Amino acid sequence: MGEADGRSDQPDEVVVEELTALEGVARRLAEIPPTRTASEIPILRELERLRERLLSGDENKDLSALTEQYHNQSAILHQLRSAGAAVQVDASSPYFAHLRLEEAGRRRDLFLGRTTCLEKGVRIIDWRDAPISKVFYSYRQGEEFDEEISGRERQGSVLARRMVRIRGGVLERVQAPEGDFSLAAGEPCGWRQDAMGTPRLSGGEATALRYDEDESGLARRMGEGRNGEALRADKHLPEITSLIDPSQFDLITRPASGYLVIRGSAGSGKTTVALHRIAYLAFANPRIDSPETLVVVFSRALARYVAHVLPSLGLDGVRITTYCDWVHDERRRHYPHLPARSRDDTPAMVQRIKLHSGLDVALERQVARELGPRSADQAFDDWASVLTQRQLLGEVFAEVAPGQFSDRDLDRFVQWNRRRLEELSSAIAGDDEADGGLDPEDDALLLRAWQRRIGPLLAASRRPLDYRHAVIDEVQDFAPIEVRVLLECLRTESSITLAGDTQQHLMEHSGFTSWTSFFQELGIDGAEIETLRVSYRSSEQVMNFATSLLGDLQEDEKIVTTRTGPPVELFRLTDRGACVAFLSDVLKDLMAQEPLASVAVLTPSARVSDLYFEGLQRAELPRLRRIVDGEFPFKAGIEVTEVTQVKGLEFDYVVVLDVDSVNYPNTPAARRTLHVAATRAVHQLWMMSVGTPSPLVQDVDTR
Repeated sequence: MGEADGRSDQPDEVVVEELTALEGVARRLAEIPPTRTASEIPILRELERLRERLLSGDENKDLSALTEQYHNQSAILHQLRSAGAAVQVDASSPYFAHLRLEEAGRRRDLFLGRTTCLEKGVRIIDWRDAPISKVFYSYRQGEEFDEEISGRERQGSVLARRMVRIRGGVLERVQAPEGDFSLAAGEPCGWRQDAMGTPRLSGGEATALRYDEDESGLARRMGEGRNGEALRADKHLPEITSLIDPSQFDLITRPASGYLVIRGSAGSGKTTVALHRIAYLAFANPRIDSPETLVVVFSRALARYVAHVLPSLGLDGVRITTYCDWVHDERRRHYPHLPARSRDDTPAMVQRIKLHSGLDVALERQVARELGPRSADQAFDDWASVLTQRQLLGEVFAEVAPGQFSDRDLDRFVQWNRRRLEELSSAIAGDDEADGGLDPEDDALLLRAWQRRIGPLLAASRRPLDYRHAVIDEVQDFAPIEVRVLLECLRTESSITLAGDTQQHLMEHSGFTSWTSFFQELGIDGAEIETLRVSYRSSEQVMNFATSLLGDLQEDEKIVTTRTGPPVELFRLTDRGACVAFLSDVLKDLMAQEPLASVAVLTPSARVSDLYFEGLQRAELPRLRRIVDGEFPFKAGIEVTEVTQVKGLEFDYVVVLDVDSVNYPNTPAARRTLHVAATRAVHQLWMMSVGTPSPLVQDVDTR
């Protein structure tokens, strides 16, 4: 075996260089004496405690907070290990990239890792901080660079730019323009050159729906622009009436009054049907196209998305809002003396109880037994009394939800509310230092107290607030008591469209368990549920993967898809810096080949989004945006944001980052969250993991 059969007895020159480089770095690192630091034991214990809570499944309601705590402790540990010395480099995986530069005839080799070490001849730089790392992310091998670094202009050439994977002190992979080389025991030289091409995102430009108009003013699907038709970068949803299927048309044209409940998987057209139904009803009754019609959605991003759909359907007067914004605005108008600020430290247990229908029962009993005027002050007193009367709460929950909350839960609930009410009273009395914020769940409870004590909510004109038509999208993420507040603002002959998918249920504290129990708590038993079974958004490969994530959470109906696409892939990397480097190359190529593509880079938290966005910025990627608070422009480009920001939206390509066992443990909440992330992809879906991948993706093809 050797040169004659195409298999060399010697590794490629690139591999030999990297083996030699690693040997030299390891030898020099070993010569650097260790630095004494503070004890890591308390931090390691806290990390283990948080890990156990994350994996136990008992803290699903606090998953985001626990994950953030875990990462914060990890950062502290990393800082501790690096403090006081630039030599705290992990010898088992000291760097992930090799950069060779030539400047003024002088060559030098630099290595990118998690920690800077410039001692004993070691030249490892932190990919996040060192200015010279910008050369790695912004230039390719063979290119000339010209950058101002540390106040000095630097010019030269990139002679070598390579990604490496080192684990346990062993070089396992080298990725370079010359080839992709992997450690392979069965090869004569111990290495093989992978025949698989460089991973690419491709072929999906403009497959997501977006708003566009041709010269005649007629909207069309931008994915049809491949026959020489110029594609535009605007990504708003078009008027797609011509794409409605028979089952969707049947739902759109249902009678004008009563409940229409639509259930369907991601991409099945639930929102499309609900919005087209408004247009259909408005054709017969123009007053539907007015603020007397309310569209309530889950997020501000989706609200902005819908705001560009309705005008294309000829609707200009409909009010579009998130539930949080609607209920907060109404609470402030009905209780103007209360502080506007909402708290962000409410315990999950308090949230669950406040959103439970038992609180509505308690309010009903409080109003019945406490004689008082039909006034805002009395309604406020009813609300405060219910939150702090331990005996009443015990009686109600023993009756309506036996065993769901322990005595200790109710005790803690009452204690929390008593402390908050004391602070609120001080703030109302003029104490500027008092923390007078309300829990977000109090908005709905205060309005419900008004409805119980006084009657209908009032519009700005002081007339009863009554809507002709209402659409509630993603209804599974609202508590029955929240929906009840809204439904009681509809006139008797109104039509109501509820759309949802329990498989995308993210708000665990809302208490949604099933459609049947949800309708029972709303008092609309027997409402018929219409199911959409065809998913038009994602390819067969994406939907099969997204469905597999759900496990026993999957609903019975088989999801039908209409097309195929590239396989779903998982990429394992040793470091976030390596992840940024890999993504930078792929996305730069994608934007050059498909300038009108929409890409979502999704992370588990805002802190992680900031980290990756800052890294990708160094690569000078075109149309790179950091999306905060749902401010999507719906234009071509690369958008970095959290999974929680994109529910209801779609993108040509989706890359989900940090798909590890900490962020996505085997829990119902994590399964649903990853399912939502996956089903945003229209054409191609990638997942990337730094460290141990999530158990939810263990069967996915790995690179």
